[in-house]
Amino acid sequence: MTYGFYRDSFGGSLSEAAFGESLPLAEAHVRWLCALRGADDACEAFRRAVCAAADAFAEYGAGEVGGFQIGEFSVKNYASQQTTGEELATEAALRELGLSGMAFTGVC
Repeated sequence: MTYGFYRDSFGGSLSEAAFGESLPLAEAHVRWLCALRGADDACEAFRRAVCAAADAFAEYGAGEVGGFQIGEFSVKNYASQQTTGEELATEAALRELGLSGMAFTGVC
């Protein structure tokens, strides 16, 4: 997986450094989603799924998603309560895997 594919084909907006930091976790996560069916890492659907998961992990991390407040400035979580970054990465990756047949149907 290259940053060029992420930026040019997927249309991602992370910096190269941020993409590089989230890439190992994203790749491992998508491979886990495809473990029983087999992952074809040369397939565009697989590479797009890794990019989508990388975006989610870069924004939310892997743990519980929440909000924070600094003085009067606050950021609220716009996803459901008790949601984790891993769950959001799974949803994003599955949207990209679509009907490729690679995703284990037990996750859906």
